[in-house]
Amino acid sequence: MVKNKQIFPITKGLYETNEHVNPFYLANPIYSPSYISFETALAYYDLIPERVYMIKNATFKKRKKKRFETKFGIYTYQDVPPKAFPYGKEMIEVDGYMYLIAKKEKALLDLLYDTKPIKNMKEMREYLFENMRINELILDTFDKQLCSDLKNLYHSRNVDLFVNMLLKGRLYD
Repeated sequence: MVKNKQIFPITKGLYETNEHVNPFYLANPIYSPSYISFETALAYYDLIPERVYMIKNATFKKRKKKRFETKFGIYTYQDVPPKAFPYGKEMIEVDGYMYLIAKKEKALLDLLYDTKPIKNMKEMREYLFENMRINELILDTFDKQLCSDLKNLYHSRNVDLFVNMLLKGRLYD
């Protein structure tokens, strides 16, 4: 069946019958539990202008980063705190396939958690608006309550700094 191109191998024991499947659909089955996050989700929500060529996923308690190269794309998986993992995700359905993806707020918090320490508000603004080129119009639509609820689940200076700036209206000072 593989030789006849009726099924396409993804990883050991995992196959797909649709050669043109949305690559997001495969992210969760390749390595579980997981959800699409980080730059991949930020690009999905148009928060960053760059095209993302890897599908970056969050998982927990795996203690090491994983990478899978498939016909459908490159998938990476890295830990977020176990307490933060269950919250701020949504199930998306496309063409009869479903996948889990972080909400835009959660994707940015996951990224900040995984970023080297940012010292102050000035550095946070530089990181968000110059390095990541975050779309300010979409950032203004963030659910502040969700960010506030998630903040203490990360135990991260970067997450604390960002959420405090967001809640106090200090992102653009």
